[in-house]
Amino acid sequence: MARQKLGQHFLGDAGWREKIARAIRVSPHGMEIPVATCEPEYCWIEVGAGHGEMTEHLVRSGAPVYAVELDPSLVERLRRLAQKHPNLTIVPGDVLETNLRALAAGRRIRLYGNLPYYITSPILHQLFKFADLLDEIHIVIQLEVAVRLTARPGKKDYGYLSVAAQFFTRPEFVFKIPPGAFRPPPEVASALVTLKFPGPGASSGIEDPQAFLEFVKVCFGQKRKTLANNLRPLAEPEHIRVILKELRLQEDARAEQLSVTQILAVYGAISSTKPAIGPDNRT
Repeated sequence: MARQKLGQHFLGDAGWREKIARAIRVSPHGMEIPVATCEPEYCWIEVGAGHGEMTEHLVRSGAPVYAVELDPSLVERLRRLAQKHPNLTIVPGDVLETNLRALAAGRRIRLYGNLPYYITSPILHQLFKFADLLDEIHIVIQLEVAVRLTARPGKKDYGYLSVAAQFFTRPEFVFKIPPGAFRPPPEVASALVTLKFPGPGASSGIEDPQAFLEFVKVCFGQKRKTLANNLRPLAEPEHIRVILKELRLQEDARAEQLSVTQILAVYGAISSTKPAIGPDNRT
């Protein structure tokens, strides 16, 4: 039985499970490596394993699978599943408090998760802390959030979360999933999104990604305002307009009009003349 306070919606439809398995290359119909011929240099980490609906697909890859599950009643069921699969390890607990680096033990990480809608953003921010270890993230999330993650500049859904995801990764909207694929069905549609690493942030030279994300929050502070006005806590509007002009951007540009690369350029220009940008330096 699903627990509402944990936002549980289990992927009950076998057809949709197979479609997802093919998309993330853990279906026998699209297996990436011969299971018995080599030792994978990566592992799978599953966030919110539930009843093991997708876990059984993941273990077929032959790679080590670490299934993270918060609900104690589901953990016991998963442990019975692990008795059948030597490459499956059950990790009881909250992914927000899980050390993925310790689980991976030197391997690269591929991650799959059917994420609770109410906590998608905090989970993504936690995962991005391990960006140097991650190759791919495949997540089933609320359709609205999926659109935001993959939105391009100039679209109404493009905002802070879009930039954060597109800084660390290269997002791809894979396909929409109807409410009827889940038990119990949610009130809204879902989607599978793939986030491939690295994103442009890896080659940006930024040493403190968190400081950049704080800057992005300021940029999108009030969407109707120009970038120069939103960045007033960090620099005089006239100075921002000079920077935008030097970068060949419109002086009255708004954050939602700029690509991640362009926002990175603005951040670099301001950072070169200001102290490190972060919560403690905002007025």
